[in-house]
Amino acid sequence: MPDTTPLADHPQIHWTENGVAHSARWRSESGMPPPKRVMIADDRMTADQAYRLACEGTALLWRGDFQNARQLLQALARRNDQKKPGKKTGKKNNPADDQPASPGAAFHLHRQAQSQRARTLAMLLLPFEADYTIALRRAPDVKLACNEAYGRGEEPFVASLRELLGLIGAHEWRRNGVELPALGQRIHPHYGVFSPIRGEYVQLVADTPLPAGTRLAFDIGTGTGVLAAVLAQRGVKHIVATDMDPRALSCARDNLARLDLLEQVEVIEADLFPAGRAPLIVCNPPWLPARPSSRIEYAVYDPESSMLRGFLAGLAAHLEPGGEGWLILSDLAEHLGLRPRAQLLDWIAQAGLKVIERHDVKPTHPRAQDASDSLHAARSQEVTSLWRLAAA
Repeated sequence: MPDTTPLADHPQIHWTENGVAHSARWRSESGMPPPKRVMIADDRMTADQAYRLACEGTALLWRGDFQNARQLLQALARRNDQKKPGKKTGKKNNPADDQPASPGAAFHLHRQAQSQRARTLAMLLLPFEADYTIALRRAPDVKLACNEAYGRGEEPFVASLRELLGLIGAHEWRRNGVELPALGQRIHPHYGVFSPIRGEYVQLVADTPLPAGTRLAFDIGTGTGVLAAVLAQRGVKHIVATDMDPRALSCARDNLARLDLLEQVEVIEADLFPAGRAPLIVCNPPWLPARPSSRIEYAVYDPESSMLRGFLAGLAAHLEPGGEGWLILSDLAEHLGLRPRAQLLDWIAQAGLKVIERHDVKPTHPRAQDASDSLHAARSQEVTSLWRLAAA
């Protein structure tokens, strides 16, 4: 399901062009406010000029060639990524001085750098017509990608080139899908719904023995619907999959329809649990207790571990006698010093639950092996676990 917020409810962006004042609706999936300073830019602007202006908070509304704008965005990214940490003191930096005091400090510095990078690169803007046409030389046809993300066009607007490239990338993910060996099928993520590219957690759900006689299961926070699909393929007769995000609900229904599983899986809007009890309840909450900066980041960042704590607090009341709750969770937060293991175990005990067993797997995604990653020390130790929980 696309963004259902009426465009009339979006803020406006203002600029002056050829001595005439203009305004248009402003779109930003990350919630970034419209830039207060806007300059018209075209193919004559150099990357150094553009980078300086972007860092100062001046947005560049592009009137030149579209492909040149893409090249300019790549040049801005290179300049941002080549920045060296540390102050310019005139003295040679000691590498030890640039090291964060703790893994948690490294994480917060990483998030700050990500946020600053996103703000800088979001300063290159494009004009869109009401039908999602971009009136620039060599501009691609992006109507389908925009319709998938935004819904039917209503009026002209301005958005960042970086956001548009995200829409185009999401359209390709949706069209091609993600191959999942644990499922033996492809899952097609929609824009704004986290892609199950980390297949190790899906494999855990595929491999863990089901509780005896499981005919009903709940999948809490279903996202793309991938875990509900795995449970259905394993022979669970009926699965109720819940989510609060309209895009996730639409995505899950689309994937389950592609897999011919809609008769087995019921997708409903619910805040965590549906009504009733089940012998098996599965949840893969966001893994890191931090504040998201965009909608899609809610699949990664869980402010104050609210979804995790909500799932644990309500699990016992929704389990049938002898039933199991499967919590799929990475321990990256523990290695980053964001949530100690003792706190997780305390929440489990406070919820009237006990741990039956835990199945662990090491992640295989590229970042786990990337020594240049600022969080490599924590990522290299990460383990993803499936916790089998039961009422105490």
